[in-house]
Amino acid sequence: MSTVARFLPLIVIVAILSWASAYPVVRIALHDLPPVPLAAARYAIAAMLAGGWLAWVRPPLPARGDWLRILACGAIGIALYNILFNTGEMTVSAGAASLLISAMPLIAALIAVAVMGERLSAWGWAGSLCSFAGVVLIAGGQVGGVSLGSGATLVFGAAICGALYTTLQKRLVLRYGAMPTICYILIAGAVCLSPWLPQALKVLPDAPVRCWLAVLELGIFPAAIGYAAWAFVIGHMGAARGAGLLYLLPPATLVLAFILTGEIPSQRTLLGGAIVMAGVVVTNTYGHPRRQVM
Repeated sequence: MSTVARFLPLIVIVAILSWASAYPVVRIALHDLPPVPLAAARYAIAAMLAGGWLAWVRPPLPARGDWLRILACGAIGIALYNILFNTGEMTVSAGAASLLISAMPLIAALIAVAVMGERLSAWGWAGSLCSFAGVVLIAGGQVGGVSLGSGATLVFGAAICGALYTTLQKRLVLRYGAMPTICYILIAGAVCLSPWLPQALKVLPDAPVRCWLAVLELGIFPAAIGYAAWAFVIGHMGAARGAGLLYLLPPATLVLAFILTGEIPSQRTLLGGAIVMAGVVVTNTYGHPRRQVM
């Protein structure tokens, strides 16, 4: 067994746990820091780490024509995503948020149908309807339900931003590689959030230790190490095989949320999450005509 093969499972665990930790740790940080300044502080840390990696490795700079796409990825996939997500998590539990976000691959597939001319089979549309029924079931059990502007609708809006980001960054990853692309996007996202950084720096000196630890954890693990580990996984497993591992994210989040915050998901949340995941699996497996077994 090669060294890479020996350590690949460990790196997968690091990536999944890093990303899963974001959901409960954001809830912890929100006790002391407003949602948008929290995002600004988190990605300022991530941007410094990304900048250090770029200075060390010195990958080729993106072409001038790609900077606008990088900025769009940072604005939508980092800044707007985290503004919606953090604000939504003020009322939405960590477990429910992770299950709502798990619909993101499905939304990306629907965007591809609408914008890029891809097709879904009858199974694909059935899976889509199934997942959205699960989203509605989860949202209905949160504060504010499915009303516009409720926490659940904000988190679902973050999922839409994540799906748009996934679509936008594909060309960049193919052209520059996963790690350089992610680093450039993290820096672009931090720049977009920088107007709220002074507010974070004003609050943090008087914040308790738990807030400092939460912000550092969010900046180092989900935002930096998680992306780096995932880039390594995708580089050695491929995007198609790696995508299936993301189904481990909601269960890992539920376990970490219980350990870190004592959160116990309701039966409605678990049922809705199972429906969402089933729909995503059906759509990703049978939804595209070219992938069906003849």
